[in-house]
Amino acid sequence: MTQERHAMRTVLLFAAAPLLLAALPASANDRSIPAAIAMGAYDQAEQAIRAELRIYRDRPELLLNLATVYAKTNRAEAARALYAKVLAQPDVLMDVSETAVAGSHAIAQAGLRRIQAVQLSAR
Repeated sequence: MTQERHAMRTVLLFAAAPLLLAALPASANDRSIPAAIAMGAYDQAEQAIRAELRIYRDRPELLLNLATVYAKTNRAEAARALYAKVLAQPDVLMDVSETAVAGSHAIAQAGLRRIQAVQLSAR
């Protein structure tokens, strides 16, 4: 299995919503992204994700992570745009846990639903 295929497949649970996930980064250098998101260190996570995106521009796990950060920092439109970008790419299976997988499209769709639910509840 190539490093690229292996690194692109693992995701973390985000905000306890089913399939609303933040993906692990593509490189082994930056495993701190999911930890930063989980701890609420969104500025730190965003900086790390942007650095990775300069190298791996369209990696769905990075786009999903950045969308998560945007959603958690009240930038719903920016999050929506990233979810749409993931949906425009081929669907990629990612590990949700050690025993479960979900497609990048399912994760992006769940993210879009979560944003909509949060916005509706805020009205």
